Amino acid sequence: MCCSPFKVLNPETLTSCVVFASPHSGRNYSDSFLAQTVLNEVTIRSSEDAFVDRLFDFAPVCGAPLISANMPRAYIDLNRSPDDLDPAVIAGFVRSRYNPRVLAGLGVVPRVVSNGQAIYAAKLDRVDVEQRIATYWRPYHEALKGLLNQAHRAFGTAVLVDCHSMPHEAMDGFDTHFGLPADVVIGDRFGKSASNHIVDRIQAAFLSVGFRVQRNAPFAGAYILQAYGKPVYRRHAVQIEIDRSLYMNEKRIEPNSDFDAVRRALRQVIAEIVQVRSHAITIAAE
Repeated sequence: MCCSPFKVLNPETLTSCVVFASPHSGRNYSDSFLAQTVLNEVTIRSSEDAFVDRLFDFAPVCGAPLISANMPRAYIDLNRSPDDLDPAVIAGFVRSRYNPRVLAGLGVVPRVVSNGQAIYAAKLDRVDVEQRIATYWRPYHEALKGLLNQAHRAFGTAVLVDCHSMPHEAMDGFDTHFGLPADVVIGDRFGKSASNHIVDRIQAAFLSVGFRVQRNAPFAGAYILQAYGKPVYRRHAVQIEIDRSLYMNEKRIEPNSDFDAVRRALRQVIAEIVQVRSHAITIAAE
C-alpha cells in the first residue's frame, strides 16, 4: 500500500478537549492488497466502518480535531494491540497465550472480515505483518496520542470519542427499553474508560436528536479504549457505534437516501459533545 497512514482535520482554533477519531473508515485498497485477498472488492469492505469519517467531519467546525485512518481495517486493525498477532495468518509464528479476538481471526492483521469470511488463501510473511504495523499502526497511534496530549495540555483533560459503525444485525436480541434495537451503542468498558458524567452527557446528545441509545452491549470497547481511557488522569475514552442501516446500503456499501439527514443530526450531536470540556473540568475538580 502507498498512502499516508491517516488524515487529520484540525479546527482553525482549538476550543474543545474532545478528539474525534475514526480508525476503521479507511478505504484505500491497493492493487497489491486486492491481489493478496481471495475476496471481491465489495466483500473485502464488509468490516469497514464505511463513511464514518464523513459523518463526523463537522468536528473541526466545532473546535475539535478529527483523525481518521486511510488504510482499511481488513489490512490492519488499529483497534487491536500490535501484539495481537495471529499464528493462523502469519507463517512461522507460534503464539503462547490465549486471546479470544485473535482466535476469532480478529487480530491486528485480521484473518477474516464480517461473517467469518477468510481474507487470504495462504499465510502472510512475518516481515509483511511487521511492515504493516510499523508503516500504518504506529504512526496513527502516535498522531492520536499527540492530539490527546494537546487537548490535555490546553484544557486539563482530554476526551477521545472513537467513532465506529455496526451491522444492523449486531443488535438482534439487544432491544432497548423502547422495545426496539438501539441506533447507537456507547461503550466505556463498563465505566472503566471514562467518567460517568461524560458518558451521560454524550448519551444525552444522541437522545436529544432522537437516536435510541444503549451502553456497552454488545460493544463495550476494545484496545483503543483500554489504552487511552484513564479517567484518574483526566483522560477519557468513549466508543460510539452507529447502526449502518441508518445511513447506508450495507450490501452495496453506498450511502442511502437518509445519509444527509443522519449527517445533519450528528452535527447537532457533535456540537453538544464538544461542550463537554467545561463540565469535565468541573467534575474533575470536585
